[in-house]
Amino acid sequence: MILMESGVGTHPTVNFGCGPLCTFNYDSVISSLLAIVVTIGVGFWLRSKLRSGEPGRVQAVFEWGYDQLRSLIRTNVSDDALFIIPLALTLFLYILVANWIELFPLAIFPILHGANADLNQTAAMALIVIAVVQWYSVRVQGWRGYLRRFTKPFELPWWGRAINVPLNILEEAVKPVTLSLRLFGNIFAGAVMIGLIAGFGNFVLPKIGALDLPVLGTVPGIIIGTILLGVWKAFDVIFIGFIQAFIFMLLTVIYFGAAREGLGASVRPAHLNPVDPIG
Repeated sequence: MILMESGVGTHPTVNFGCGPLCTFNYDSVISSLLAIVVTIGVGFWLRSKLRSGEPGRVQAVFEWGYDQLRSLIRTNVSDDALFIIPLALTLFLYILVANWIELFPLAIFPILHGANADLNQTAAMALIVIAVVQWYSVRVQGWRGYLRRFTKPFELPWWGRAINVPLNILEEAVKPVTLSLRLFGNIFAGAVMIGLIAGFGNFVLPKIGALDLPVLGTVPGIIIGTILLGVWKAFDVIFIGFIQAFIFMLLTVIYFGAAREGLGASVRPAHLNPVDPIG
């Protein structure tokens, strides 16, 4: 059963008759599938541009971005954590494409919208990121080190660390919430603004004194709305969409770095810290 809803923040849904788990926002599904297809296409296109020898402009930009991300991971996580690069780059590219769907004339394609304007999508990505971060923390620290992370700050006495355990658990639990809401809130707010600006098309020029210019009708509103919409999309969709994709990728790397907290904080036995006989 297909349900059409109107209003800010609502989506047309399709229900397969087995409760909330079988109800889908099909406009978000279609927008997400489009973003996935475009992301894969861009990935293959980038791969076709990578060659040995002198790089072209596309390859030079890609290699610069790759080197920046690799340096960021080595600085904030570890030299042996470069497996994060494919995950971070994929998230960045996909979120960017999903945000830039708003560049389409959505009045012509009403079924499309910025895919990240649906909290279901941003929450799913955030949960995947946090799940992989927890796996990485256990992998590098073991279960004992992983659980020890929740007793920070490590310099406090045992009773002070015990008091902070609930707060540390809460901090870890809200990470997917804040990660998903940050992206969703910014993209959703931009979509609302696009809808409001598009409403200028219904603006009617008022009479000026004794002048009656019915021929103008809503033309001034259409012109104003078109100009404002173009300016807003250039700022919000292109620039803010890029910034939000970058922030999501950056926070992903930072969370991986936080997964190693306490790894080098334990006191090593004296025989593992020999005094340098020369110094």
